[in-house]
Amino acid sequence: MPQTILITGCSSGIGYNAAHTLHERGWKVIAACRQRTDCERLQDEGLTTVLLDYEDDISIKTALSQTLKHTGGRLDAVFNNGAYAIPGPVEDLSRDALRAIFEANFFGYFDLINQLMPLFRKQGHGRIVQCSSLLGMTALRYRGAYNATKFALEGMTDTLRLELRSTNIKIILIEPGPIKTNFRKNAIKQFEKWVDWRNSEIRDHYEKTLLNKLQKVGTNKDLGELGPEAVTKTLIKAIENPNPAPRYFVTWPTRMTSTLRRALPTRWSDAIFAKF
Repeated sequence: MPQTILITGCSSGIGYNAAHTLHERGWKVIAACRQRTDCERLQDEGLTTVLLDYEDDISIKTALSQTLKHTGGRLDAVFNNGAYAIPGPVEDLSRDALRAIFEANFFGYFDLINQLMPLFRKQGHGRIVQCSSLLGMTALRYRGAYNATKFALEGMTDTLRLELRSTNIKIILIEPGPIKTNFRKNAIKQFEKWVDWRNSEIRDHYEKTLLNKLQKVGTNKDLGELGPEAVTKTLIKAIENPNPAPRYFVTWPTRMTSTLRRALPTRWSDAIFAKF
């Protein structure tokens, strides 16, 4: 029987590339999207899909039930990939905005994992792969909401890995770094939805600097940027290697950030990362 995997966030970018590549590689892929139209589009492309919205616990439960019907009741791996950002200064992030992004980027991940754990324990094996971020290792300005969810993801994932150390259930973090996707363009929509910059105490800062930065999002190639296929290549290592590493770095900026964060005093690293 082919190996089976549930991949979330498959409408575009990393998830889309991973779903198609693993399908071509012989895996039984269940590709999850938040929107029904995206599911239908991927079905037309030959993939098996389920509707899954991390912010809706009923959606997660239903998607997992449908997944297991497609796979005959077994699952070898899950790739938690779907996430979004709400850019903006921390002082302008409302409680509702933070609640929404944590539901999508953090609570939904572990809700899905916890629902899968009885199956993985019964099988005696499973791979849980988490798509984290450079911003799960170091904070950058105006990314506070996303930073917070990824820092939380890293902490909970490290904890789970320790708790599962005596089992054959492997939990792995992938740290992509700059990857060419629509992620940052989609972040503009979240900014417009959640950040009331016109009534902010720092409105002049938005008008002089921040709005211009947002308008340039996704228009220039970032230093060290790779395509989503680079993440898929790493994902294959995480799910097919008999003894996967706990953490994989995809791009050189992510490797460098990890090294600087551990090697430099906080004041020094602050001086460097405050430039971005």
